[in-house]
Order: sequence, then structure tokens, then C-alpha cells
Amino acid sequence: MPSRPTVPSSLAPAATRAPLIWTNTLLFSLTFLAAATLVPWYGLTHGFSASAWVLFGVFLAANEMSITAGYHRLWAHRTYEAHWSLRLLFMIFGSMALQNTAWAWCSGHRRHHLHVDDFDRDPYSAQRGFWFSHIGWMVREYPSGQEDFSNIPDLRRDRILAFQHRHYVPLVLVTNFGLPLLAGWLMGDVWGAFLLAGVLRLLLSHHFTFFINSLAHMWGERPYTDENTARDNPVLAVLTFGEGYHNFHHIFAHDYRNGVRWWQWDPTKWLIASLQVVGLTRRLKRTPVFQIQRALLSMQFTRAQRKLASLPAIAPASRVSELRQRVAHEYDTFLAAVAEWAKVKEQWLEEKKRAVIEHWEHASFQQRLKELERSLRLQRRRLRILQAQLA
Repeated sequence: MPSRPTVPSSLAPAATRAPLIWTNTLLFSLTFLAAATLVPWYGLTHGFSASAWVLFGVFLAANEMSITAGYHRLWAHRTYEAHWSLRLLFMIFGSMALQNTAWAWCSGHRRHHLHVDDFDRDPYSAQRGFWFSHIGWMVREYPSGQEDFSNIPDLRRDRILAFQHRHYVPLVLVTNFGLPLLAGWLMGDVWGAFLLAGVLRLLLSHHFTFFINSLAHMWGERPYTDENTARDNPVLAVLTFGEGYHNFHHIFAHDYRNGVRWWQWDPTKWLIASLQVVGLTRRLKRTPVFQIQRALLSMQFTRAQRKLASLPAIAPASRVSELRQRVAHEYDTFLAAVAEWAKVKEQWLEEKKRAVIEHWEHASFQQRLKELERSLRLQRRRLRILQAQLA
């Protein structure tokens, strides 16, 4: 994790005196106390029914998916379009997740991406420490967390989200008390369902999401970019329904996937892609393979250069010179491929302007792009071998 920047003395007192947001402070405190005391007490004295555990899993998944697929990938980044019925479900269970309205959530998240790691402007900057980025930014009235809806004009036109924003408190009460109690009554285990599907579900849903603001900027790898603190972490991906591949997300935020590889755990992308089959989602945005390969290679070159610079002075000069030449040659090849890709892309845009886009799939441009993508994959393999030799 990058070292924390020095805080200007003029800012430190203001941050210290930031007044508490008592509503949030009580919410987080009471849900934690209830989950830590009432849930285990009830489990030991009465036991939880299988139906209560099922409701817990269903409501937790519905909350998390409404945040990841709804608040995050649909509304904050517009990575796809969704049918009104799906947006309605995301709004209802997003309200149940109790992470504020979609307007407030998405506005803050867009500011986070615009000013990531900025001490003063990123609402939950990881540079201010784990506690601040995880939960501290929500319990005090910091200037960076003040609501400003000027960056969500598209969402303010959405009638479903406007309804949520106007009636957020009733929605929160109905979904967090009414739904668990009603479902528990129907299942014959009112209090067990309320404690698991109501209290414990809310606590876990909160902190699983909060891990992306905190741990996902502190723990993991940075295969795509090191220009910010975001990390890829498969463990967090499991807990957060696919949001743990955060380094990829911060460089390709408008891709509906976070786990871009087929084997990476990202149930949110699988849900979005599956719903496309039945017409509930459409226009899914994907980052071109070449751009992903370019980012991976660029980071490999950066690491190779660092290893070369850190080679011990006792290393044979001829060996060091050979390695430098090989890295330089690979970098020249990489730059040539990038230049060729830009040229092909420009030609494609010209063809599109001439209204011949329907011929694109069968044109020579597509074949040339695929050849360039293959060459980058081969080059990545050569670089891995070369980096092993540098170790």
C-alpha cells in the first residue's frame, strides 16, 4: 500500500472536528451489537430453522446483486441497459441493503473514480487509512462526503430512482422489517428469520460492500495499472459477488465485467449476461481484448524495468546488457503493435462514417486486429520468461 501522504496542518483540525452523523453511527453500532449478541443467543437457546437460513441466503444475495449489478454496474457506470422490471427489483432490494439512495450512492462513486486516492476529494480515499475508507467516511460529516448530484443528470431522469429518493425511509422500513418478518411468518419461524435474514444479513451486506472501498485498495495485485491503489483480489471477489477484481475495474470502469477471465468468480457478470438471453438486459459493454492486453503488457514492462534497475552491481555487465536489449526489443515491438492497432481503429472509424459497418466482421481489419491480439499474447509469454530470468 502506498505510504499515506502528509496531511496539511490546516486540514487536520477540520477533519478531527467533523461532526458525527448520528443516524449512521447508531445504525452501524446497533446492527453490530444485535448481530454479535442476539443472533448467537437465539441460535444457542432456540436454534435457527433451515428456512431461516434459506431466507438469509436469498436476501443477502438479492441485496448484494442489487448493489453490484444495479447501483454499481448499471447506474453508476452505465455498463449495460436493463428492463424496467429489473430496475424496479434492483431499487427495492438496493433500498433493503440500506446503503443510501441510488442517487447518493452513484454520485459518490462517480466522484471516487474521478478523484481516486485524492485525500480531499475522494469520498472514501484509501489514502486516509482502512477505518476511514471502510466506514469512517460515513459516520462523520467530512467535506469530501457532501452530496452533490450535479454528476448524475442521467439518473435524476429515471422515474424509478426518483421515486426511491423521495420515499427512501418508508422503503427501508418496509424492506428491512416487513419482508423478513413476513417471510418468517410464512415459513413458521418469525424471529429466527428476522435475526438471520434481517439483522445478520444487513451487517454482512454492509461490510462485504465496504471491503471494496477499503481492503480492495490495500490487499491484492495490480496487473493492469499501478496509477491508483485499486487491487485485484479473488478472496474479496467471492465475498462481494465479483467486485474484488478492482484493479481491472478502475482502469476499465465501463466494462460490465469485473472478472474479465472466464474462470474468475464474478456472479454479477454471469447474472447480467444470463438476463440478456431473456431480454432483461441489453447493450452490454465490453473492453476490446487488445486494450486489456495492452494494459497487461504495459505493467509487465514497468516491472521488468524496475527489476533491471535493481539488479545487483555484481551482476555480469554482458548479461545485464543482453537483458536490457531484449526488454528494449520487446518494448519496440509492443509500441509498433499499439501504433498499428491505432491505425486499424482509425481506418475502421472512417469506414463506419461511410456507412459500411455491416461489412466489418468480414473485413480484413478484423483479421488484422486478431493477429495483433495473438502477437500480444505471445509477447506476454516471452516477457514472463524474461522476468523469471531477471529474478
